[in-house]
Amino acid sequence: MRRARPGAPPRGTASRALTSVGPGADLDRNPLPADTAAQEPVTTAKEEFPQSKLWHITLSVSGTETPLGEVRRGLEQLAHDHPFLLTSRYANDHAEIRYWEEARDLHDAAAVALRLWGEHRSSAQLPPWEIVGLEVIDRETYHLRIAEGYGPPPAAPVGVHPY
Repeated sequence: MRRARPGAPPRGTASRALTSVGPGADLDRNPLPADTAAQEPVTTAKEEFPQSKLWHITLSVSGTETPLGEVRRGLEQLAHDHPFLLTSRYANDHAEIRYWEEARDLHDAAAVALRLWGEHRSSAQLPPWEIVGLEVIDRETYHLRIAEGYGPPPAAPVGVHPY
């Protein structure tokens, strides 16, 4: 990155003068030994990395009619390629995929979910459908919904199933 004042000639076309910045008014060049002993040691703060969370993803796709056998085979291959897939439901013109994703925040989880179908379309030979729905909720919200009787039931029948 080039740092220069606006209108300055490009680097190497003119001689550059180095300048120094004077010390601040509170700098004491000759501290007394008592002053140095009274100062607290300098500590560096440890960089904390954001912790990942589990997100429950429901991805809905839809498109032109495709033979059920091809849809099922593609979703089974997707489940093999993406081992965290919980369950898939499908018909000849739409499907719903549910799985858990580990991500730093909702934005990251949604971004990964939105790429899932497209990235696996050719390797799993999935139908050329479009994503028509996406739900991303955190683990606590998912379990709260289940406990209150709202939302989809837990994905007990793991695997690929017709509607």
